[in-house]
Amino acid sequence: MTSASDARDEVSTTASSLSARRVGEGDLSAEAAEETHLESAPFDRSWTGRARRWTLSKLPPDKLLPDTQPSYVASWIYVFGMGALASLIFIIASGLVLSFKGPLWWHLSPFGHFVNSVHLWSVELFFLFMVVHLWGKFWMASWRGNRLLTWVTGVVSFAVSIVAAFTGYLVQTNFDSQWIAYQAKDALNATGIGAWFNVADFGQMFTWHIALLPIGVVAIVALHVVLVRMHGVAPPIDADETDAQLQQPPLDSSPARRA
Repeated sequence: MTSASDARDEVSTTASSLSARRVGEGDLSAEAAEETHLESAPFDRSWTGRARRWTLSKLPPDKLLPDTQPSYVASWIYVFGMGALASLIFIIASGLVLSFKGPLWWHLSPFGHFVNSVHLWSVELFFLFMVVHLWGKFWMASWRGNRLLTWVTGVVSFAVSIVAAFTGYLVQTNFDSQWIAYQAKDALNATGIGAWFNVADFGQMFTWHIALLPIGVVAIVALHVVLVRMHGVAPPIDADETDAQLQQPPLDSSPARRA
């Protein structure tokens, strides 16, 4: 037979457990309500929230900065795109130095000669890598798999780069640039373009070469790289879509090599 004090202790313990359970349920319901509130928060429906969700869905971090690549990327044909990017970095770096120092420096200073040569040979390598990359991707039909925009941006970047290189020839401030300028001036005047694009005007060509066209090239190339990250590098034509290297198998059985 239990005493009155034992009964009171049992009732108190039962009440405490019920209270704790209610508190726990309250915490859970509060957490659920908070999650529901966050899911339906107004900022998620804003344009910034939509832009963030779209960006993360199209370009998650593992695509933007991958640490593995399919095994077929080991082929040499996939190297020339990166070679063109590396050459473009050298072009921009040496071009900035030349633009700040001016024509007298790159004509009279030994170090100016060196930087001018680095700029020239970086351009030569850029176009060599670009042409091989362009033709290689053409014969691979790299516009397959929703990669048409990737292909188009690559072709447009090549076309804009040709115009940028042409203006570079015009701002050498030597006999070659003078001869090229006046030959081109006659050709452009015959088409009516010379009224807006005066190749004999050093200041205008210098502005096109160091500001407008480089910005266009860098912007298009950056878009091209982002599209490559979004859709992945184009596989060879004879690669089967069911191959393990195209299906992203588990890491322990993946033939992918470390990038």
